[in-house]
Amino acid sequence: MKSHRRRLPWYGVAAAATVAALVATGVVVAGIGNASAETTGGQSWRNARLAAQLRAAVAQQDWKNVLDTTPPGSTAARLVGKTQAEKDGAEPSPAQVMQRLRTLATAQATPAPIHQNPQLDAAVIELDSAGRPIAAADVVMSPQYPTGKIVPLDANLSTDQVRYRAWDDDTWDNNNGQGVKDAIPGRENAPIDFMSPYPASVFKMMVGFGVLQLVDKGEISLDDQYAYDPTGAPSTSSCGGKVTKPIRQFFDEMITVSRNESACAMVKLLHQHNYVTGLNDYFAGIGLPMLQINGTRPVDGGRWVDNIMSALDTAKLFLILNGTPGTLWKAPDGTPVTRDALSATSRAFFLKELNEQALNQALSTTNWCGRAYPAPGIPQRISDRWINPADGTVTAAGRVYGQDVRPCQAAAQVNFAHKTGFVDTSGNDAGIVDSLPGKTRRHYIIAVHCNLGNRYIDPNRPADPPGIYPVQYSEKYGLFGKAVDTIVTGHHNP
Repeated sequence: MKSHRRRLPWYGVAAAATVAALVATGVVVAGIGNASAETTGGQSWRNARLAAQLRAAVAQQDWKNVLDTTPPGSTAARLVGKTQAEKDGAEPSPAQVMQRLRTLATAQATPAPIHQNPQLDAAVIELDSAGRPIAAADVVMSPQYPTGKIVPLDANLSTDQVRYRAWDDDTWDNNNGQGVKDAIPGRENAPIDFMSPYPASVFKMMVGFGVLQLVDKGEISLDDQYAYDPTGAPSTSSCGGKVTKPIRQFFDEMITVSRNESACAMVKLLHQHNYVTGLNDYFAGIGLPMLQINGTRPVDGGRWVDNIMSALDTAKLFLILNGTPGTLWKAPDGTPVTRDALSATSRAFFLKELNEQALNQALSTTNWCGRAYPAPGIPQRISDRWINPADGTVTAAGRVYGQDVRPCQAAAQVNFAHKTGFVDTSGNDAGIVDSLPGKTRRHYIIAVHCNLGNRYIDPNRPADPPGIYPVQYSEKYGLFGKAVDTIVTGHHNP
């Protein structure tokens, strides 16, 4: 026991005090996926330890200590409102982000403390040297669970102990964070009641997965020229106009720079192949019921506001992409779920796109390397694709970050193949962390969904330099990413 305490930083004592109770009560169960020699004889301990430490890390960030720039009913809320993209559930463009800040500055709006504890869902899956899961944990936080609540997981990395509610802004603002619409039927008596934060552009992970399944089935090729035509879409659509590109280019823009118009094209492509409902059914059938593409428009692929993702099921989707050998978990009907849900070629392509992520600004903040704010997060090496070799600054799809990232590149510890997503009431980041050659070992999957989007700012947030893309998330995301990285690194390196 003492050796475990020595591994832990500030959260060690709090975590160790609850581990034995968690194991005894079965809050976290043994038997994850495909056990290896590294996993035998200690899964209950590993799971309980990770769950307790994750909960302590959630509580440590004091997520309620933020300011609301557009409180419900305020003048600022009336002046700024939502962009049309956000009304559709899509990220605002860089120009819209800058316009929002100018409007708030002109109105001389004074932010107010957030009126209640935020919603957060955080899942972590630790992996062994072969990429197999050796521990897993999921923690939710809300006004009802302000210091975090550990979600019980079974041997299939699943839970039936949460009554998940679909996200709704008005409900969160006016109903103490309690959702009114069930995301999964039949969970009315589950002991944990939680409104799942809107996943924003992390939902593009589901779209990409579906597109690559169509590739694997031979229905399309990434090299096909796709003529996107949104004729008939509502005048309010933010999906853009007609355009023809190779499917792989739409896919790349959707993942690496989160281009909404390209995501609309890929959603429309799924509709044209009658694979939106089919994809939802596929996810449910393999034990990922909290991955749902709902209510999107077939005519243009827009309107994403009803999409649903839990952190746990998001993390399991990344487990498939990781290419982990053997049985990952068993589906509800007992069928083994393996990496073969996608072909090796499709997994490799998807991972390449995720490793070329341009928006490293949440759990990792490397794009702002060297600034006093936001705090450093997961010590990620980012893709050279976005770095100006002359001055080391990052520019991606109209976002100018303005910092020389080369010092952080030299000091990086890990690759982080991930996808971010944000709107005014949503901040998300999820991906696979793997140590760089010669660096301190760690390998894990992390997924965080929270409602702290660009509507909320830290009290200590400084003004952004002129002409620089503004910090869009609370730095609590980066601090939390660093905390989780420290936890998992300590497990691998006593």
